[in-house]
Amino acid sequence: TVEQVPVGKLLPDPEQPRKHFDEVLLAELADSIKEHGIVQPLIVTKSEDGYIIIAGERRYRAAQIAELTDVPAIVRTYGEQQKLEVALIENIQRQDLTILDLAAAYLKLHDQFGLSYEQVAQKVGKSSPAVNNIVRLLKLPLGAKQALHDGKISEGHARQIVALKDKETQLELLNLIITKHWTVRQAEQFVVGYKQAQKAKQPTKIDRTQSETEETKRLAKQLKTPVQVKHMAKGGQLIIKFKDDNHLKRLVEDLSN
Repeated sequence: TVEQVPVGKLLPDPEQPRKHFDEVLLAELADSIKEHGIVQPLIVTKSEDGYIIIAGERRYRAAQIAELTDVPAIVRTYGEQQKLEVALIENIQRQDLTILDLAAAYLKLHDQFGLSYEQVAQKVGKSSPAVNNIVRLLKLPLGAKQALHDGKISEGHARQIVALKDKETQLELLNLIITKHWTVRQAEQFVVGYKQAQKAKQPTKIDRTQSETEETKRLAKQLKTPVQVKHMAKGGQLIIKFKDDNHLKRLVEDLSN
């Protein structure tokens, strides 16, 4: 049943998955509401202080701008998980969520309510891999998240950035996408090339380790004591173990010779 609910009694849900509201679009909606009223009722649930908005916060904000005193609403009873699910599905159907808002909502259903990503996928009508790929975008560095929100990069670009493990390289790719106006395909080629280059470096690292092992073995044999190499950001340390002061004195003499 649709009721007329006072605007002053309506409360935005702090758990609402949608976090961003375009001011220009809100003003346009407010103009439409002034002329035609609110066509689709809000969905709300009762609370001690009034009514919490489950679906329709954008209409509520526009109604405030339009200076309405009452809005049509359907009052229902929901648990915490149901509230999030209804708000999420309503926003998905209206395509009102940014991709990062969507990712945060999926993650919340998974972490807070214990749903598997497969169960989340079933509820929102997407495939499980699609849900996983969207949630992974939350691992983007802050600069990339902001660029995605601002429309400077696309979701496809963002997926290529998050495919890189190193934050410095992620930001390098972000800069190239924005400054050189790269397509998603060009970003993908960068990622593939970077991973191939990293893979090609691995044998060199193995050879270096093998060489170090031979050198430390030879030195340990010569000094007749354990020797260890420790790598640091620049250079490293050669650690030679000794038993007592006399042993240390002998090692110094051996090294001097």
